Amino acid sequence: MKLNNNQTQSQTPSTTSSLTPILLRLFTFSLFLSLPLLLLFSLQTTPTPKTPTTTTTKTTRNNPGIRIRPGYPTYQSYIQKQLNKTLNPKLRHLWTTRDWDRKISVFKTFFHRLQSSSILSNSSKSLCIGARVGQEVEALRRIGVSDSIGIDLVPCPPLVMHGDFHRQPFSDNTFDFEFSNVFDHALFPDKFVSEIERTLKPGGFCVLHVALSTRSDKYSANDLLGVDPLVKLFRNSELVRVKKVDGFGLDTELIFRKKQ
Repeated sequence: MKLNNNQTQSQTPSTTSSLTPILLRLFTFSLFLSLPLLLLFSLQTTPTPKTPTTTTTKTTRNNPGIRIRPGYPTYQSYIQKQLNKTLNPKLRHLWTTRDWDRKISVFKTFFHRLQSSSILSNSSKSLCIGARVGQEVEALRRIGVSDSIGIDLVPCPPLVMHGDFHRQPFSDNTFDFEFSNVFDHALFPDKFVSEIERTLKPGGFCVLHVALSTRSDKYSANDLLGVDPLVKLFRNSELVRVKKVDGFGLDTELIFRKKQ
């Protein structure tokens, strides 16, 4: 039977309207199936930020003379172990009573010698890194280096302010003199040194006391196997002097001067 034009036109809208829900369902279903593929593609193409969460560092691979101790799966676990020592109430009592005057006396001897070598002066703006309760800061102030401050994970005002030596809370070129006897506590030795060089003024001095012949304590994060591996970390400084010392279990003093 032949349909006239009016009959054909009257059926067209009905056919279209019946197809629309089917097409919408097909489109929705295909979109649903494609979402997992799109998500997987985005995860593969988006770079994952790198964070220092393990002890397998570039420094230890390129500098085998410094061994990072195991047991630190994350940076937070490292911080927590350091805090276990710093916040130990028995140790803090010992540091501020029996050890207080004894350590200040020893530090004064060290710093007087540096004054006589023109490495340190009364006008030196000075920083003590990992200063605990601040015996070395107090020693500097007692010999006339009044503009002195320490940093540690736990502050001890007025001598020590809060600060992580892997990221010093100071601007570039701030200090004339920096001292530390806690290099062995650095989880990232290259960062420890680069922060010293960043905050030292050109021509400024850094003095480190380290253990080479003796083993550091159980809270140490690295073991230094010689002088050369440490010297290698100071990319913008010159080695001035190396000498033997007797400093609370540490046996070697290294002095660096930041290049002008």
